[in-house]
Amino acid sequence: MVKVNLVCVGKVKEKYFQDAINEYAKRLSRFCELKIIEIKEENFVTVPSSGEKLRIIEREGEEILKKVKGSVFATCIEGKPFSSEKLAESLNSLISSGEEVTFVIGGSYGLSDKVKDIAKVKISFSEMTFPHTLFRVISLEQIYRAFMINAKTEYHK
Repeated sequence: MVKVNLVCVGKVKEKYFQDAINEYAKRLSRFCELKIIEIKEENFVTVPSSGEKLRIIEREGEEILKKVKGSVFATCIEGKPFSSEKLAESLNSLISSGEEVTFVIGGSYGLSDKVKDIAKVKISFSEMTFPHTLFRVISLEQIYRAFMINAKTEYHK
């Protein structure tokens, strides 16, 4: 069975987000072996300087790099916007070749250049900003939708 990893900075504290994550993880279990890997979010002062933000991004990036495997999809503002169909197509081509896939969600200040540099795909879900825990749910839903599109089911309308 294909392996799909979701590497995320931070923990999910809200039960309703965790319930949604668990639901999509359950749905995805028929298509892949999903592993959600949480990286510790760096502590920072209320309003960190630009230098401190860069240090936070770099420290989180080093931890992310230890956890990624296979082809990496980095979610970042510099990424290309993808339709659900395009994500399904990209995911399908990697999975068809037997590659393990890792999606990465950065911390509050984004992803380090080192993480973005190793990414096979840089993807932007929107120009909007989302809470990271909500974005985790959105990402899992889109991964599930991609599998459903590739399975030619009625889920995607």
